[in-house]
Amino acid sequence: MRIEDLILVSVDDHVVEPPDMFERHLPAKHRGDDAFPRVVRTEAGDDVWLYDGRAFPNIGLNAVAGRPREDYGVDPTSFDEMRRGCWDVADRVGDMNANGVLGSLCFPSFPRLCGQVFAEAQDKDVALIALRAYNDWHVESWCGAAPGRFIPLGLVPFWDIELTIQELTRNAERGVKAVSFSENPSKLGFPSLHSDHWDPFWAACQDLEVVPCLHIGSSSTIVVTAPDAPFDVTATLQPMNIVQAAADLVWSPIFRKFPRMKIALSEGGVGWLPYFLDKIDLVYKKQSGWTGQDYGDQLPSEVFRDRIITCFLDDRVTPDVAERAGTQNMTWECDFPHSDSDWPTSPEAALAGTQGLSDDVINAITHENANRLFSFDPFAHRPKEDCTVGALRAEAAAAGVDTELRSMRTRAQTMGVAADAQIGLLVPERN
Repeated sequence: MRIEDLILVSVDDHVVEPPDMFERHLPAKHRGDDAFPRVVRTEAGDDVWLYDGRAFPNIGLNAVAGRPREDYGVDPTSFDEMRRGCWDVADRVGDMNANGVLGSLCFPSFPRLCGQVFAEAQDKDVALIALRAYNDWHVESWCGAAPGRFIPLGLVPFWDIELTIQELTRNAERGVKAVSFSENPSKLGFPSLHSDHWDPFWAACQDLEVVPCLHIGSSSTIVVTAPDAPFDVTATLQPMNIVQAAADLVWSPIFRKFPRMKIALSEGGVGWLPYFLDKIDLVYKKQSGWTGQDYGDQLPSEVFRDRIITCFLDDRVTPDVAERAGTQNMTWECDFPHSDSDWPTSPEAALAGTQGLSDDVINAITHENANRLFSFDPFAHRPKEDCTVGALRAEAAAAGVDTELRSMRTRAQTMGVAADAQIGLLVPERN
């Protein structure tokens, strides 16, 4: 297949929320109320969100698209130091075009991956209003600004199961067929994936045909092997850490109780799947006699292939991986604007990782599966021939989208200094 003929739909990107997001989408009576999230600039020049007596900086690695790699860092940053496509939807569409990407599912930044910031807040009434305002912004102002270009992803107030069902339903009724959920809620102080506590949530997802998306890091934990280990260790291990959620899901009762539901493992890669699938079948054969696991006439690997959505970024999806891992639920991700993204050369990276696969399989894993699994129909909004990498890049070129990598730093990097120490802002203590 030629690069120009690819059609790319990414099931894992990220958005840096614009500073006026809550002010525009909160109910009128709450606008201007300091109890709700707002952005301020610190004396150090960082833009931070203030909420619930805490300050939340935008961390550099979350928004480095457009920078040379030597310019990356984990220090807090400002909107001025980001490419506008990180937070401005019109510019994001331009950046997608320049990268040949047709569709994008965007995870949040300030609320964290599944809305942990709201779940941790002391005032849950305020948190619920803020979470709903986030969803309204995401559906109306982000996805709604460019029909056929974004797969909407909702948040739910998972600290209250009844409110969770209400918000899930409210979003589904306006076309939101994906919801962000934790890869390990027990790490957040809630019942685990093995608990029946979440059964009403899973049942609602199944009935509403909503896909729960479990993103790496949505348990608010990262892999740290030693206090003095360099960042490279965490960067190496973090994607593969999704194997823990994969094992939890396979050995939990979820798929037996809810046989029509699919769950996505977001930003987890696929290269590890052949070993994992072999291993769970071996465990089943050797241990199920006394552990009581029972998948009837199926093997765990078959259940996994049927029910779990995977995605690849820079994995090499060789013919062997494709055959053993299965491609019917395999999808592609871009990870814009994070440091793992290959913007603006994602199509080249994607095609290089799929050498040896047929055009039919490449089409399936780069866009057809995503469209089917997430109820996404971009071709209803633009002719299919205008959705290819070649067509989108031509559109970006005609619009003058600048893809030259350049430093956007205005200050020295402060790698290694704790984020809290860099904020330089007095924040009211928790009561």
